[in-house]
Amino acid sequence: MERRALLPEESSATSTAPNETGPSARRWLPRFALPGFGLRASERRLLLLVVDLAVMVGALVIAIRSGANWLDTSGAFLALWRWWATLAVLWWLMANLLECYDLARAASAPHSIISVTVAAALTVAIYQWIPLITPPLASRRLVLIFALLAIGGLILWRGAYAILFVQPNFYRRALILGAGSAGQALVAALADSSSVSSANPLRGTGYRIIGFVDDDATKLTTGPVLGVPVVGAASDLLRLTRELAIDEVVLAITRQHTMTPATFDAVLACREAGFHVTTMPALYERLLGRVPVEHVGRNLQAVLPVDERGATERVYWLAKRLVDIVLSAVGLVVLALLIPLVALANAIFSRGPLFYRQVRVGRGGKNFAVVKFRTMRPDAEKGTGAVWAKAGDSRVTPAGRWLRKARLDEVPQLLNVLRGEMSLIGPRPERPEFMAELARKIPFYRARLAVKPGLTGWAQVRFRYGDSVDDARVKLEYDLYYVRHASFYLDALIVLKTIGVVLKLQGK
Repeated sequence: MERRALLPEESSATSTAPNETGPSARRWLPRFALPGFGLRASERRLLLLVVDLAVMVGALVIAIRSGANWLDTSGAFLALWRWWATLAVLWWLMANLLECYDLARAASAPHSIISVTVAAALTVAIYQWIPLITPPLASRRLVLIFALLAIGGLILWRGAYAILFVQPNFYRRALILGAGSAGQALVAALADSSSVSSANPLRGTGYRIIGFVDDDATKLTTGPVLGVPVVGAASDLLRLTRELAIDEVVLAITRQHTMTPATFDAVLACREAGFHVTTMPALYERLLGRVPVEHVGRNLQAVLPVDERGATERVYWLAKRLVDIVLSAVGLVVLALLIPLVALANAIFSRGPLFYRQVRVGRGGKNFAVVKFRTMRPDAEKGTGAVWAKAGDSRVTPAGRWLRKARLDEVPQLLNVLRGEMSLIGPRPERPEFMAELARKIPFYRARLAVKPGLTGWAQVRFRYGDSVDDARVKLEYDLYYVRHASFYLDALIVLKTIGVVLKLQGK
């Protein structure tokens, strides 16, 4: 699709108020149009991955060629596919461990460069010590060439990406139909100023919200909503989509069955004209990795698995259980090594039981007793009953504080995993006292019970420690994303991100 030239009013928009239209939005300057390259979030991640791998493989090929003639033909290159495959897998692991494919981080040159530099250094260091399936880089000179070319090439590429791909011609221009709570929630979530890339619009996703379309006369006359203008009514939708060179129309009407026939016809006309139409929950989920539970109405499909995979799904859950059994059995060895150390620390700083048992709600609403290392005073809930733990909680013992930071207090739950009450990966199990309250206040809260609870999960690696109903709602949005998209790939991502959390001592 062609782009129109931006008006002066539009070019002055800021990241916190992504306003690209104004009172003169319908006056067009007679300038030539540039081709548009509005990339979706998935396309941006794929582009980053492909170029990263090309840089890593290219650096290795040059290093090898500088010291030997092993790669003198294309046939020789293909014959050594194990080298490149091993490098690709190792890079993927290190890059995801350091969040190199987080779009917010990728859109911020300093953050992106630091991440890929460390990831490349770790990849090169580990790669040269893997025998048989990696090339024998016999001299330090070849290893140094490989490292310098890989790091230098990635720095140049990621710096160029952070500068180039936040330019207007690479935005995906979106028009939101509905300026109510759903539309506002989407804008607020995408423009979250807590992002590492707050200087870039919409957290590096490539989306620029051009405006709202709404039939509410008040919104049409009172000015911008969250910094985004209301550019017209639903009857103007097709014309506005054409004039504003829109890439995507976002339907932000929670109860779509209440749409007027005229509004429905306007949306259908946009689709018939070839414009991409999506819903607010679908875009929110795709970009943020969360299910917006307060904006899906009573649409059960929004909290069910994305597809019924039949035999593939059965294989996944069977393999997941086998992995749980094997890894939890191995992990019990770690538990045996930790017990004397934790017992000694408790004896010094806070005498009392070594373990702590607490009732939690498991799959299907069935209660079970979770086992953890005790990290609080023995009388922590005396006189208060069940209350949420808070960051910096005074009830936590000195030894318990370190156990929590390293997430080591969770290790005894491997016994629950081995018994089949939990999995290594899944939503964290909640206490029955809180479950009843949260189920009353948050839509679809009990839908997280469709899968086994886990030691770690998507919410734990994507959101801070929660201690309120609002935090519980956000964590539920992440948990339901896992329920809908559970797969080997997502499990691998969670494991890598959990390792990062443990190494950074980010537990609470």
